[in-house]
Order: sequence, then C-alpha cells, then structure tokens
Amino acid sequence: MDVLAGAKTGDWGLFLAITGELGRITEEVLTGPVAVHGYRALAAYGLSPHDGLAAYRARYPDAGPGDLLAAVQTDWWVRIPAISLADAHVNPGSGTFMYEFAWAAPGLGAVHALEVPFVFDTLGPEALLFGPLIGDTAPQSLADVMHAAWIAFAGSGDPGWPRYQPERRATRRFGAEPDVVDDPRSWERALWQGIR
Repeated sequence: MDVLAGAKTGDWGLFLAITGELGRITEEVLTGPVAVHGYRALAAYGLSPHDGLAAYRARYPDAGPGDLLAAVQTDWWVRIPAISLADAHVNPGSGTFMYEFAWAAPGLGAVHALEVPFVFDTLGPEALLFGPLIGDTAPQSLADVMHAAWIAFAGSGDPGWPRYQPERRATRRFGAEPDVVDDPRSWERALWQGIR
C-alpha cells in the first residue's frame, strides 16, 4: 500500500491558540515538573528541560514560551510520528511520500488541518469552518498544486515528487513556493531519537 504522510510546520499551535492557552505558557511551565498548572511541561514529553529547551530556542530564537511548547507538541503528536511511519513503511514494493504544509494563515501560522481546503481545492465560500482561518489571502495556486498532487496520488500512488528514502528523506514542502527539500527536520529527528 502506498502512503502519503506529513505535518504542518506549526501543527499543534492551533490548539493552544483557540483555547487561549498560548499566552499563558510560562518559563515555569516549560522547565517545571511533568505538569505545572495543568500544562504538560517539556519533561512530560521526555525532553530534558535544559537541553531540549536549548535546542528549540536555538531553532526558534524569537519564540515565546507558548510558541516553544507548541513546537514541541507539534513534534511529539504529529511530525515525529509521521517521520517514524515513513521510515517504517519504506520498501521496494510500495511508495512512501512525505510532505510538509508551510503556508501560514494570517496571525495563526501553518496549523493543524489548515491544508484541508487546499487539498480539496475549496478556498472560496465553501471552505466553511476554514474560511475564518485562511482568510482571503490564501493562494489559489497552492491549492491547484496540492489538489493535483492528492488526485495523482489517489489515482496512481505517485503524487509527483521523489519517494521518501532514509538516505535522502525527500519531503515536498507546500508553502509560498512549493519545492522538494531533503531531510528538512534533521535536527528534530536527532533530538527525538530514542525518546519517541
């Protein structure tokens, strides 16, 4: 069976944003014990509050505590499992393809489920609940590219970019200018290796 797997660059940020928790995350939450004030700290995800936090801060130097926690949660819940699935699925008898959705909705980023109206080419009024998220600046050209890739994958098992292989880890990035990048999240894979 062919597999198409991926994540959004800021996947889990949606849940912290819509609940209003994004601004409530503090340094104490990030570096504290397993849970502080009901929030899961970095330690709850198996990361060292010192080394793990330093790695994320180096990668996202302008991010506040809430954004850093959202990045950790994105990796824990979505990105690292998607990479693990792709790694486990690679075999000569079927295709494995990875993608990353990177188009950022105004004021929100590239969050969970944001790619759905692009995949189904429904950026107009029919976007229903996605309309408020994507606004009126969503690029139709990106929807055209993504929709065509998903149709191609459904029809032939090939979305139109190189297969995922551990040597290269080709990943189609869907952003302002869609392109194929090799191993775009190597630092995260290395950080999470042995934890997830």
